[in-house]
Amino acid sequence: MAEDFLSLLKEWEKLCKELLSSDANQQEDANIDEDSDDDSLSPGEFEVETLLDICYGDPNYTRKHGLYFKVRWKGYGPEEDTWEPIDGLSTCPERIEEFVVKGHQSKILPLPGDVDFICGGPPCQGVSGLNRYRDKENPLKDPKNRQLVVFMDIIDHLKPKYVLMENVVDIVKFANGFLGRYAVGRLIGMNYQARLGIMAAGSYGLPQFRLRVFLWGAHISKRLPQYPLPTHEVVSKGSIPTEFEEIYVSHGKKGSSLLEKALLLKDAISDLPLVPNDEDQDERSYGGPPQSVFQKFIRLKREDIISFSASAEAAAGPSLYDHRPLQMNEDDYQRACRIPKQKGANFRNLPGLQVNAQNKVELDPTVEREYLPSKKPLVPDYAIKFVRGSSTKPFGRIWWDETVSTVTTRAEPHVQAILHPEQDRVLTIRENARLQGFPDCYKLHGPVKERYIQVGNAVAVPVALALGYSYGKAVQGLVDDQPLMNLPMKFPQCLARKQD
Repeated sequence: MAEDFLSLLKEWEKLCKELLSSDANQQEDANIDEDSDDDSLSPGEFEVETLLDICYGDPNYTRKHGLYFKVRWKGYGPEEDTWEPIDGLSTCPERIEEFVVKGHQSKILPLPGDVDFICGGPPCQGVSGLNRYRDKENPLKDPKNRQLVVFMDIIDHLKPKYVLMENVVDIVKFANGFLGRYAVGRLIGMNYQARLGIMAAGSYGLPQFRLRVFLWGAHISKRLPQYPLPTHEVVSKGSIPTEFEEIYVSHGKKGSSLLEKALLLKDAISDLPLVPNDEDQDERSYGGPPQSVFQKFIRLKREDIISFSASAEAAAGPSLYDHRPLQMNEDDYQRACRIPKQKGANFRNLPGLQVNAQNKVELDPTVEREYLPSKKPLVPDYAIKFVRGSSTKPFGRIWWDETVSTVTTRAEPHVQAILHPEQDRVLTIRENARLQGFPDCYKLHGPVKERYIQVGNAVAVPVALALGYSYGKAVQGLVDDQPLMNLPMKFPQCLARKQD
């Protein structure tokens, strides 16, 4: 929990102030006698050999929150390590001091003033449009919005030079922008400059619209980073409310003749091999060459992209990772197989339905309802009732010449168009990752559902790269007071290292 991390930072600062009073004390107290005599211990007592780690919370699940150290006991191995509260270590203050001295030297935790940059996306589920019980009067009373307060408290404690916060557009839409105004107000109250903007991921070379709010903060002695202007045309999935047009990052009504064409689904995933609904391989070969500029760039090895560290783990050879879908259950698979492989196809194409004059779907009383071998209806009731019968998303196929609205954390086809254009399955983890701009050298870990969550929760990679470029320019003092800046031509493909 973020609250526990903030408490840990505060406790660490207290320990450092208490135990690091002078260099002489540090040296003297760090010289611990490693040959303590076990004979001095009472029966049932154990000697602390060293402290390995520190945390704040309840690592032993005893409902006792507080500061804990991970203890290596003398004469015992790692399998016997335990988390002990600081109050239980009162008889070995020298071990605590040794840990703090070494921890401070290696900077295991930051102290106020140590941090250059804090970025994050504190979840604000309390303002989500999916939450029917949102508190419009005071959103900060909702525990689901508490992380925004904690995020700002961490900034207040560490006092970084720069801040970047990402969040959903609802923070500036819901309750007259209460949470957005709160975030800006907190930064200004902490003596930061602040700048608020809305960016569309598709404007930076992705077949995904994905609107997100980004809040820059910079200490008054620093240059405030700008927002990078779009590099691509974008297929809008919903209009920008008039009241937010001023903070929507764009080239304005005049536009720009230098924008690249909008990317579509085909540009991103047409080179990926066929896989079935029950595919379980995590690694395979591509089976063919890239078919677009986007695919050529997204296939690059980590060391061939300037913005990535060559020393990090890189994909070895032409391997394709995570190209496997969430396996639909047998009922959903049979439904997917009945969805026509054509543009705009969805559950409304299944038999036994009719669309009324209000464009709402309902059961056709003249047709006998069809059932699956499981005895469940072919057309589930939840699909018919979704958005009061007006939605075409359940079991929808996205087509090659389309884009997606937003890559989400779930892959079930029940209330979203996520079926592959020509295969009877949902989009794979890798296909979703490409829609988010993740290079293929990224190898995800964890259960299949967890990997979808990792991808869906991420900031779209080209957007992150563009903001990183903006941050780098600001740190070097190479920006003016204008809110917008141009990116280099062919960004981010220009980051590919030239081959000899």
